[in-house]
Amino acid sequence: RVIEGVFRGELGFTGLIMSDDLSMQALEGDMTLRARQSLAAGCDVVLHCNGNMAEMVAVAAGVRTLSGRAARRAEAALARLPKRPEPFDRREAEARFDALLEGASA
Repeated sequence: RVIEGVFRGELGFTGLIMSDDLSMQALEGDMTLRARQSLAAGCDVVLHCNGNMAEMVAVAAGVRTLSGRAARRAEAALARLPKRPEPFDRREAEARFDALLEGASA
């Protein structure tokens, strides 16, 4: 009610709405349920920050591919950045991560 009725309706906010960090314990239920409820409440995207892999997998299970209005709002938000983020290269990231782990164990 607040997101659609107040933010979008009364205030006319058309920008991207992101949840607070799902791991902050403000919501009940497991991470999958928290992610689903955040999207159902009107958030465009959900935020998970603590780096716990099991929780990240559970959050991913509770979300869908960004599409429709949410995707357009995300694209509009990115367009306002002075420099767009570089595309994510998973192989490069994994190699950098492995190198960090090797350095930490040395």
